[in-house]
Amino acid sequence: MRVVVAPDSFKGSVTADDAARALASGWLAHRPGDDVRLLPLADGGEGTVDAFAAARPDAERRSVTVPGPDGQPVSADWLLLPDRTAVLELAQSSGLPLMASPDPLGAHTYGLGAVARAALDAGATRLVIGLGGSASTDGGTGALRALGLRLHDDRGRELPLGGAALAELARLDTTDLLPAPPGGVQLLVDVTAPLTGPAGAAATYGPQKGAGPAEVALLDGALGRFAGLADGAPDQPGAGAAGGTAYGLAALWDARITPGAATIAALVGLGDELAGADVVLTGEGRFDETSLTGKVVGSLLDAAGATAVPVGLVAGQISGTVPGSVSAAMSLVELAGSVDVALNDPTTWLAAAGEALSRRLARG
Repeated sequence: MRVVVAPDSFKGSVTADDAARALASGWLAHRPGDDVRLLPLADGGEGTVDAFAAARPDAERRSVTVPGPDGQPVSADWLLLPDRTAVLELAQSSGLPLMASPDPLGAHTYGLGAVARAALDAGATRLVIGLGGSASTDGGTGALRALGLRLHDDRGRELPLGGAALAELARLDTTDLLPAPPGGVQLLVDVTAPLTGPAGAAATYGPQKGAGPAEVALLDGALGRFAGLADGAPDQPGAGAAGGTAYGLAALWDARITPGAATIAALVGLGDELAGADVVLTGEGRFDETSLTGKVVGSLLDAAGATAVPVGLVAGQISGTVPGSVSAAMSLVELAGSVDVALNDPTTWLAAAGEALSRRLARG
């Protein structure tokens, strides 16, 4: 049998590449003669740079130290392709796991802008930026400030970093804002949320970053104030990605918002692999209703459905109803017996899941 193993990362636990290897090892432990192909995926969040690197061995990996979402220095990788396209990943510079403790009001995306600036200084003429896993709800203003934007209150004072500060925003100064590269800026997003409102960045994702109800209301109003001064489209699907970073970069840097999972799947040749597959395995850290709205698993299920390939799903935890297009599903927490045990050795339990799926899905 030909088996395609195409998971997302298990956020904060296992990279997509390591997850794919663990699942494959479990499958092969039961069926060592099968043709098992590894195709780690991403949707714009954690693992985006690695997914591009796996698909483009001609890319040059570079690293830069930048301020993280709490101002502490972090090291972020990015790729430079031969055509001078740079591939960046917000999760490496401004991601929630980089913080010792959440700071929903003060966390920022300045590091992402610093990585973008380094790429431009290195000669990049086009940027592809994965947006996902952010720690902040600052509308991308931190990133834009690293690129030269200045934000002032009604007394002309420059605002501090962080989403909460936007509540005092009175003027945008784009005088020193670097121009976007000539080849443009493509944003890879994994959500369809608008910037503000009950389905917006603060309301939907603020609680995941430590925001309580009062903080969500403050951040939502602050993003609305920013949108009132920037010439953008706050209701565009995906504008709320990464705490509104998609909106800020689209409004002030003319960036283009695109679905990350589908873009990366096309880059790595998922369609061609599925065309010759007998089974496909996929997975992520938590499967819930949001998994089907622009993320890796949902995108893969759509693609597999077109070819009628049976799908085995593995997730750290499964919440809600698994769609009928999944032939078999396994939770690592159920396999391990508890969250702590599963998190303590995720690759062992991923291998166990791979072996169990081989028994359920294999022919002959």
